[in-house]
Amino acid sequence: QVQVVESGGALVQPGVSLRLSCVASGSIFSINHMGWYRQAPGKERELVARITSGGSTVYTDSVKGRFTISRDNAKNTVYLQMNSLQPEDTAVYYCTANIMRVRYNAPPIQSDYWGQGTQVTVSP
Repeated sequence: QVQVVESGGALVQPGVSLRLSCVASGSIFSINHMGWYRQAPGKERELVARITSGGSTVYTDSVKGRFTISRDNAKNTVYLQMNSLQPEDTAVYYCTANIMRVRYNAPPIQSDYWGQGTQVTVSP
């Protein structure tokens, strides 16, 4: 099986920085794109940033210039460096990874996996 686990959420004041981490583990053949979504109370889940296996990135407009997504392919890990955090960044942040999973006596199968979420609260 495959697991995706986030860490790093916290309660912080506006203007500070925070780094989220997400590790994928298990029967992994390869990982394609990885990304971060967030969901604020009463709002839809939205894409924050995504990174391909080759390092190409996409950001939602509200975080451009403040957040940086990166990945360590050797560690199956994706990071989200968040600078100049604002109260509107408050949300549960979810990691997702598109993974080719190894199967016994069958070809690898590609699926999207999600973590359980980590809370980021930005408040004075």
